Amino acid sequence: MKGRPLRFTPRRDAGLHAYERALEHAGFSPVAGVDEAGRGACAGPLVVAAVVLRGGRHRIEGLTDSKLLTPARREELYAEITERALAWSTVVIPCHDIDRIGLHRCNVTGMRRALAALDERPDYVLSDGFPVPGTGVPGLAIVKGDQVAACVAAASIVAKVTRDRIMMDLHERYPEYGFDVHKGYVTRAHGEALAAHGPCPEHRFSFVNVGRALRNLGQVELVEETEGEVPGEDHTEGARA
Repeated sequence: MKGRPLRFTPRRDAGLHAYERALEHAGFSPVAGVDEAGRGACAGPLVVAAVVLRGGRHRIEGLTDSKLLTPARREELYAEITERALAWSTVVIPCHDIDRIGLHRCNVTGMRRALAALDERPDYVLSDGFPVPGTGVPGLAIVKGDQVAACVAAASIVAKVTRDRIMMDLHERYPEYGFDVHKGYVTRAHGEALAAHGPCPEHRFSFVNVGRALRNLGQVELVEETEGEVPGEDHTEGARA
């Protein structure tokens, strides 16, 4: 009977496709994974991706959390995912929307939009870290989902590659910030650039260090590289990059 609840949580050593297999056995198919890139950055957009993978012999080998892959391997997997997935989509949320609406609200809304944009409507949604209400289908939030669920890992790769490409384009417009290297995250080099030049239109002015740079007009505190949010931001889930 379709829609019966899962009776167990797959073991983390059961393989990256264990959640999709269990859900298919319970009558939920297809399953979508959703994840974002750029949550912890203080410049550039937030990018959300949703992916529905094919099963069986169509499985893509080597999927994992995008942060654990080299840039070259991410590009290779991105090409495979976008060519072989049953469905995929991306949503780009600009920095001014993050400032106006708030990071977490943009994140959840972006996930709903990415899922709605899929050509194939999922029966179930797996998300990384926190639930996505309002999708119209059941879902499950998984801690470190991009390391244990194939569709979430695929979504993390699509989101990361899409965002990195955007940040490379922004580097052409604003070369003084080094977006090609740190991709808008909080690093010492990024802090030095903020101190020297102040923020550009692609910075998130609601973030503490960017606001400080604007107020101090070049006297911003240098912050070491981190995978977390800028101190003072709500909903610290860790950078998705």
